Amino acid sequence: MPTSGISRVVDLEKFVGDKLPYFLIDYFATGGGDEQTLVDSVNAFKRFRLKPRVLQSKSETNIETKTQGQSICSPFGIAPTGFQSLAHPQGDVATAKAAEKAGVIMIVSSWTCLRFETIASSAPSAVLWMQLYPYADRRHTLNFIRRAERSGFQALVVTVDSPQIGIFARSIRSGYEAQDQFDSVLPNGLLNLEAAPEETEKAKASGDKYLFQYLKQQISSAAADWNYIAWMKSQTKLPIILKGILTAESAREAVAVGVHGIIVSAHGGRQLDGVQAPIEALPEIVDAVRGSKVEVYMDGGVRSGRDVFKALAIGAKAVFIGRPIIWGLAHDGENGVTEILDMVRKELVNTMALCGCNKIEDITRSYIRHQSELTCKL
Repeated sequence: MPTSGISRVVDLEKFVGDKLPYFLIDYFATGGGDEQTLVDSVNAFKRFRLKPRVLQSKSETNIETKTQGQSICSPFGIAPTGFQSLAHPQGDVATAKAAEKAGVIMIVSSWTCLRFETIASSAPSAVLWMQLYPYADRRHTLNFIRRAERSGFQALVVTVDSPQIGIFARSIRSGYEAQDQFDSVLPNGLLNLEAAPEETEKAKASGDKYLFQYLKQQISSAAADWNYIAWMKSQTKLPIILKGILTAESAREAVAVGVHGIIVSAHGGRQLDGVQAPIEALPEIVDAVRGSKVEVYMDGGVRSGRDVFKALAIGAKAVFIGRPIIWGLAHDGENGVTEILDMVRKELVNTMALCGCNKIEDITRSYIRHQSELTCKL
């Protein structure tokens, strides 16, 4: 049942303060540096204006589409977010069940507090993609790939924007209370790191903080390059999707190495601060890969079905939602996530009808303009 008095996705954020302690809210909400990119990723959507056409809408609006050859009910899905069990006891299982019910993609974070196999078995009909990093020790990478294949995941999402972990100002301000809380869940949050047993067991035996340092060393590695991505592609038949590309130059290199998709993303504003908002970087990426078979997606700052429409109009194949999913999860578990997804779906259908689009294929750049291109002639 929808929450009383809630009509927009952003309205649900105010309930999170009653559900989570401040330091967990800081963890999920924080951005990197001065949080310029975090704030601008939301605001940038407002700089795109819709251009509706009249007398074109029909009685039914179809928002079904395909990504990587897989049919999905809606052109939006759930971005990877770690430590979801801190937001709700059922964590990723609740989110996966909501995704299954809505018929949308869920990208499962490698920083989940649950085993990948547990999440997959809890929602057997869900379209699940596995997020991972190009780990310094390739045994970890290969272990994730094989488990994704065995568990029925349908794509691999490789985060490529993290040669170092971002500096989160709000989390630092939260201090020792927050650190103690995270230390208590780190063994669960990193339980999927099971390859290289001589190293991982040593890290676990040495204490939680050392274990976290080991993980950061595996992620923050100079070992990752385009040859690494080519090696990953040679190890599996699953689609390889790169998450964290913001420039045409990197997009063209991704095409050259043969990946199947790109997620235009600034890591939720949690990595390099001061980069372009993903929605404004999206046109450059779409144009750079035009003519190839690479599908382009985006995440970052998505707060409504109108935002989804704008990204689709620019050329995104699908759009992924991050923090609002955590708001819904913290508010009411699976039902809260379902509520978020349902609001986005209704807003998207409404926006399409009002703009004169009857199906996803109708949405093109002719329905959108950046405010910098608008002129007023008297």
